[in-house]
Amino acid sequence: MNRERPTPPGEYECCESACSPCVWDTYYEDLHAWNAEQKALKEAQAKESENGDTHA
Repeated sequence: MNRERPTPPGEYECCESACSPCVWDTYYEDLHAWNAEQKALKEAQAKESENGDTHA
């Protein structure tokens, strides 16, 4: 399953008060996880292509 890329916090979602976690911390964690998922999907697709497997 391919989920959508996380969207960054809106202009006024961060209060700049050094909250822990900050909305930006959460965003970057989600973005990192999303990037890892995308990389894994691409690697799996490449492996399937190498093996000639077209079934999902």
